[in-house]
Amino acid sequence: MTLSGVPLATSDLQISYGTGRNSTLICAPVMGESVDQMLRQLQQAKELGADLVEIRVDYIKNFSPRQDLETLIKRSPLPTLVTYRPKWEGGQYEGDEKKRQEALILAMELGADYIDVELKVANDFYSSIQGKKPEKVKIIVSSHNYESTPSAEEIGNLVATIQATGADIVKIATTALDITDNASIFQVLVRSQVPMVGLVMGEKGLISRVLSAKYGSFITFGTLEAGVVSAPGQPTVTDLLELYNFRQIGADTKVHGVIGNPIGHSKSPHLYNAAFKANNFNGIYLPLLVDSVANFINTYNSPDWVGYSYTIPHKEAGFKCCDEIDPNALAIGAISCMIRNPADGKLKGYNVDYLGAIAAIEEGLRGLGLSGSSNGSGSPLAGRLFVVMGAGGAGKALAYGGKQKGARVVVANRSFDKAKILADKVGGEAITLAELANFKPEAGMVLANTTSVGMKPRTDQTPIPKEALKNYCLVFDAIYTPKWTRLLTEAQESGAAVVFGTEMFLNQAFVQVEKFSGIPADKQLIRDTLARYT
Repeated sequence: MTLSGVPLATSDLQISYGTGRNSTLICAPVMGESVDQMLRQLQQAKELGADLVEIRVDYIKNFSPRQDLETLIKRSPLPTLVTYRPKWEGGQYEGDEKKRQEALILAMELGADYIDVELKVANDFYSSIQGKKPEKVKIIVSSHNYESTPSAEEIGNLVATIQATGADIVKIATTALDITDNASIFQVLVRSQVPMVGLVMGEKGLISRVLSAKYGSFITFGTLEAGVVSAPGQPTVTDLLELYNFRQIGADTKVHGVIGNPIGHSKSPHLYNAAFKANNFNGIYLPLLVDSVANFINTYNSPDWVGYSYTIPHKEAGFKCCDEIDPNALAIGAISCMIRNPADGKLKGYNVDYLGAIAAIEEGLRGLGLSGSSNGSGSPLAGRLFVVMGAGGAGKALAYGGKQKGARVVVANRSFDKAKILADKVGGEAITLAELANFKPEAGMVLANTTSVGMKPRTDQTPIPKEALKNYCLVFDAIYTPKWTRLLTEAQESGAAVVFGTEMFLNQAFVQVEKFSGIPADKQLIRDTLARYT
């Protein structure tokens, strides 16, 4: 399943340009245990900017259908979708099925704009109403697969089955076992001839909820607050509107993202989406939780999927998936950025890690009054012992950058063999991480951590004992979540200057925003955005 053959013309998606670049409605589920709580949530949904509310009456304790539905529907400040989800379809209701369906009929009579009926009982429901329903109300017939995502062909057949019940709107929600599962839903959405809600649940399905606006889903769901979800993987209304600029996503929006695993900690979407918005660039930047880079690249190979940043652990895997490689990235053996050439569709890899990190380290050394020569010119790394922890993609970049600046490079890695391969490439020395505890050939060394040790959530860890840090004049940590890692805290306590991973991160962002959009980055905006979210 790939997206290469999927037409993405605006006409295919029936986009309305009334209030934004898409017609997808943001629906906020309200799941209060009482009517009063739900009324507060209804008002909150409006204030946050939702278009529609899903009233999940299966969450109400001691639900009184006529009284509660009338209050909620009449007093809702937004159009209403009433859902009374049974346990067997992932909801809370465990009572009599006839009474459940009677409540949905009552919701129609009381003025609900939409009701949700599960496919399993749709034929029975339509038989019971005998074609009698208010003209205003639309019936969504839904199917939820909490186990996996079928093929596009199977989902297409399911659409036909749901449509045959008489549904006004088709809803299909599947579960992502891999990020490539979203492609099946995207392909069906684009080609659907009926109004359709198509979403993929779970963290690996997040992109379906954001790109619903690109591929033409009738509704996407956004929560009132983080973590309080009616289905796995839902973003907040605020994130949809403010982080992802949801209203500005259209059929022709270019897709970018950061490829990693894990990826939930990444602040990159905040920076890049803010920069894109400021530049009026028609692009979206997403967190991409990828297991196999090759499978991801092969699946999302349409011209609209145009640029990626790479982070742990995929920088070397990304290197292998490039059609072309920049000479610096080729020398390093890893990439941190990939861009699709619009002319021929080929993917070119770059490495901007070494630019961002080395510039930050040099600035830190100059802050200590150190320079590369007696007249203050050249790199302050020149001639200095530069210890790089880690031999993965970022480690390769820093070792290469250190060599370029004239440093004497030492590579320390858990696996000595991997350290030796990298050290040989840069004319340096190799040791194990374990040996680093007693490695102190001279004072005034520079230390750079490119491993994931100390990254959130394992913030209590550090790759080197504190007592070994007294021989370093400066310590850099590529990790930026948290900003103050245990390594940096202990380095400062040991008298070393510290350089935050955020500086490398920012320098990378400045370069990549321009590569992605063709427009110079607003550096102050990016700095301010990162400060707000770290």
